[in-house]
Amino acid sequence: MNLDIRHDRAEERFETRVDGALCVLDYHLAGGVMTITHTGVPPAVEGRGIASALTQAAMETARAEGLKVAPACSYAAAWLRRHPEFADLRA
Repeated sequence: MNLDIRHDRAEERFETRVDGALCVLDYHLAGGVMTITHTGVPPAVEGRGIASALTQAAMETARAEGLKVAPACSYAAAWLRRHPEFADLRA
């Protein structure tokens, strides 16, 4: 699935729409650490890898910007455990 993920820096959010449903990853940025606070995918579009794509976009952005990541959201924490190639980003 090719998603159009948008990074809204002002809202501290990555977002995409799938079949009209808004899917998000919210974070808070402070002191060079991106704390991922929430991933949300409505039930109607679950199971398509959307949360994973949002999380990967956040991780790639953190890496490109020299940030560390604190996965406060349980989904992001599990995702990071499953993707050791991003382990160096853990705050």
